[in-house]
Amino acid sequence: MTTPEPVWDEAADVVVVGYGYAGAVAAIEAHDAGADVLLIEKMPDPGGISITSGGNVRIVEDAEEGFRHLQAMNAGTTPDAVLRALAVGMQAIPDYFAKLCNACGATIDRRQADGNYPFPGTKTFGYVSIAQVPEFDAERSYPFVSSYVPIHRAAGVRLFKVLEDNIRARALRVMLATPVRRLITRDSGEICGLTADRDGRPIAIAARRAVVLACGGFEANSEMQRQFWQEKPVLNAAYMGNTGDGIVMAQAVGAALWHMWHYHGVYGFRHPDPDYPFGLRPKRLPDWIAGEDARADVKVPWIIVDRHGRRYMNEYQPYTQDTSWRGMALFDAASMSYLRIPSWLIMDEPGRGAYPIVSPTFNDRRFKFAWSESTLRELESRILKKCGSLRELAAATHMREQVLATTIAGWNAICERGEDPMHGRPPTSMLKIATPPFYCAQVWPVCSNTHGGPVHDAEQRVLNAFGEPIRRLFAAGELGGVFGHLYMSGGNLAECFVGGWTAGRNAAALAPWAAPALKGSG
Repeated sequence: MTTPEPVWDEAADVVVVGYGYAGAVAAIEAHDAGADVLLIEKMPDPGGISITSGGNVRIVEDAEEGFRHLQAMNAGTTPDAVLRALAVGMQAIPDYFAKLCNACGATIDRRQADGNYPFPGTKTFGYVSIAQVPEFDAERSYPFVSSYVPIHRAAGVRLFKVLEDNIRARALRVMLATPVRRLITRDSGEICGLTADRDGRPIAIAARRAVVLACGGFEANSEMQRQFWQEKPVLNAAYMGNTGDGIVMAQAVGAALWHMWHYHGVYGFRHPDPDYPFGLRPKRLPDWIAGEDARADVKVPWIIVDRHGRRYMNEYQPYTQDTSWRGMALFDAASMSYLRIPSWLIMDEPGRGAYPIVSPTFNDRRFKFAWSESTLRELESRILKKCGSLRELAAATHMREQVLATTIAGWNAICERGEDPMHGRPPTSMLKIATPPFYCAQVWPVCSNTHGGPVHDAEQRVLNAFGEPIRRLFAAGELGGVFGHLYMSGGNLAECFVGGWTAGRNAAALAPWAAPALKGSG
C-alpha cells in the first residue's frame, strides 16, 4: 500500500533500523561507501540480542567447502546463491575483524572448530572472536548485559565494544529509544523512508537511497509464536526488544516470509520471580558431532522426563543448545496437551554438586546479575525442589511413583551398561541417579533467537511473494536468517557481518531518489 509522502523531520541516504551487530556493520559500511547514515534503535540501550552472544563468529578456510556444508544443513530451504554468498563472506570475516580492531587496538582470537553436523565440509569451519580490548571493563561499560561466560564476560560483549568504537570513530548519527513503526513507499512502490516515535511524538525520516532492516526476530512476540510454532509456551532467553517489528513492516510492503518455524533453542528453566521476563538456559556444554565420540570429561548429571515420568530425549545432543527443544514439541492427542511442556529435570545429590546448571543471559537495563559460583548456586537453589526419597520426588512432580521409579532404575541400568540404545546419549556423559536427596525442576522450551522473517536474495534485497526485489529495502542479521532446517553455532553472527556489510554497501550504491525538504527548512 502506498503511503502519501509526508513532510520529513529527518533525512539520510541510508537509514539502518536496529543497533546490534548487523545494524552496526551495515551502518559502518554504508558510511565508508560514501553515504550519509542514520542508525536507529528502539531500545534505550544498544546491542540488541547480539551483545548477549558468545561472540564466536563462524568462518571458513575454503568457501566452496563451506557452501557444501551450508547446502546440506538447509535441506533446500534456502537458495544456493544466498548460501554461497554467506560462505564466501565467512572466508573474509577475519580480515574484516582486523580492520575493525584498528579503531581501538583490540586483539583477535582465531581457531579451527568443526561444524555441528557430519556433513561434507565440516572441517573447514572455525571461529573468530575478540580476545581483548585494551582498558575495557565490560561491567562498567555494559552493566545491563549478562552473558553466559562468567570469566571476563563473553566475547560477545567485547565484539560489540569494537563495533561501537567504530560507530563513534565515524561520528555516525544514532537515535536510541526511537521505535520505528512503518515503512513509507512512493507511488512506484519503492521505499522512501519510515515513520518512528521519538520523545513521544511521531516523526518521518526520509531514506534517500535505502532502508536496511536489521532489527532482529520475534523472540519477544508471543502472539507471532502462537501462530507460527506448534509448541507452546516457549520462553524468551535474553532480550525484550525483538518483537517482530521488521517482519511486520516488511510484510506491509509486500515481503515474502521464510523459516518462520525455526528457532535456536534449548530446554531451560523459568525464573522463580514471576515478573522476570526471561527463561534461563542450562549450563552451556561443549558441542560434539554425531558419529564421533563426545568429550570424555563432560558429565551431564540429569535426565529429562515427560509429565508421566518417562524419558524421551538424549539430554546431551550433539548441539544441545540448538536442537533439544524439538522433542518437546509433540502434541498428545489422547490428553489434548503437550505432555513434554513442561518436562522435568531430575538428578541426585552428587549430580547437583557437579556444577551450577543455570545460565542467566539478558540485555535489559532493569536487571543486573553478578556472575559467580555463589550467585549461580543461589539462583539454582530457588529453582530446584529437594526431595528426600523417590516417593517425595514422585509427589513433587505429580507422577506415579512406580513409573518414575522404573524410569530411574532403567536409567541406572543404562549407565552400568554404558549404552543408551533408545536415545543415543554419549556414554561418557552418563551418571547414575541413585543417591538421595533427589532434585527436580520443570524445564520448558527456551528460544535463544528466531530465524524467520522476510526473504532476501544474495544481495540482501528483500523479496516479495513473486521473488522480485522490493526497491530500496534490505534486511540483515537475524531478521529473515538463512537457516531454515538446522542451525550452526555462530552462524547467525556470521550473517550479521556478511549480511550487514552486503546490505550497507549495496544500499549506499543506489542513486538517491531526491533531496527531500525537511520540516522547518523553509
